[in-house]
Amino acid sequence: MLFHMRNFFSAAKLTWTSKQLLRHFWYGPAAQMNVHLKGRDLLTLQNYTTNELKYLLWMASDLKQRIKHKGEYLPLMQGKSLAMIFEKRSTRTRLSAETGFALLGGHPSFLTTQDIHLGTNESLTDTARVLSSIANAILARVYKHNDLDLMTKEATIPIINGLSDLYHPLQILADYLTLQEHYGGLNGLTIAWIGDGNNVLHSIMMSAAKLGMHLRIATPKGFEPDLRITQITEQYSKEYGTKLLLTTDPLEAADGANVLVTDTWISMGQEEEKKERLKAFQGYQITMQTAKSAASNWTFLHCLPRKPEEVDDEVFYSPRSLVFQEAENRKWTIMAVMVSLLTDYSPQLQKPTF
Repeated sequence: MLFHMRNFFSAAKLTWTSKQLLRHFWYGPAAQMNVHLKGRDLLTLQNYTTNELKYLLWMASDLKQRIKHKGEYLPLMQGKSLAMIFEKRSTRTRLSAETGFALLGGHPSFLTTQDIHLGTNESLTDTARVLSSIANAILARVYKHNDLDLMTKEATIPIINGLSDLYHPLQILADYLTLQEHYGGLNGLTIAWIGDGNNVLHSIMMSAAKLGMHLRIATPKGFEPDLRITQITEQYSKEYGTKLLLTTDPLEAADGANVLVTDTWISMGQEEEKKERLKAFQGYQITMQTAKSAASNWTFLHCLPRKPEEVDDEVFYSPRSLVFQEAENRKWTIMAVMVSLLTDYSPQLQKPTF
């Protein structure tokens, strides 16, 4: 076998460089997409093209198949460290990042505001510069998205948005991987968002049309998505030929939808608004009555944690609910982001249908 490989490499040198050969045999066929994400930041899916989004989902599927289902060990993060800055509490994002980075052979370091001088005794600028000299990437879960923008300007390593007041891109990548696994593709699906115009919705709005998905949004008056993001979404809808609806009627949004999605009505930092919000969101609970308006193959997503007023038990624990598969996929999509931004590895398995 070694003899034949040597003969192949000798002959191949006539047309291929050694670097091209290495990429073909070790890094797989992904170079066909001409996507190179190494060194990039991930603050919002707005900054990622259709092919780049598909590439990240392909990477997640590849890692999940090779590591979980085939039992392979891929130490792609060996010798690398991840600085995890968390201003907000977290279950899925923290555990997915820590276990995922460690599973790939890397060392994650979890830092809260009690562990680090972030913005208190040390400026964001200095923190970004210090961590750039110690870690290979920063995953930050922050209150203000502007803090992430500042960090990207000052850091020399990739910055990954683990959640901000404006976006939650890692969550939406997990949602899309879940839908791709369930439906066998994303193009042509209709997503109905019923709830608050928040960071999770914003990330859907910045990406759904790029993957050929239609979007129907129902929010109460006064809780609409950000106006600037809405305007960009309208442009995307025209550019990619998808349909977009904004309404205050949950049943209108659910009409014909393949995917029903909601999220918490009261995000971290909004606890003082609880009474007002519960009143405003009356009638927005997703139930089987809501699902009657949806397509016959409807499914349900929720990024968790969930409260019963947002979706009742009948829907949440039904076979149509993909929430726990969605939660697991946070791990594989976060791993895909880290591998894509920090290494030259490309998926080896066949590209899924999108």
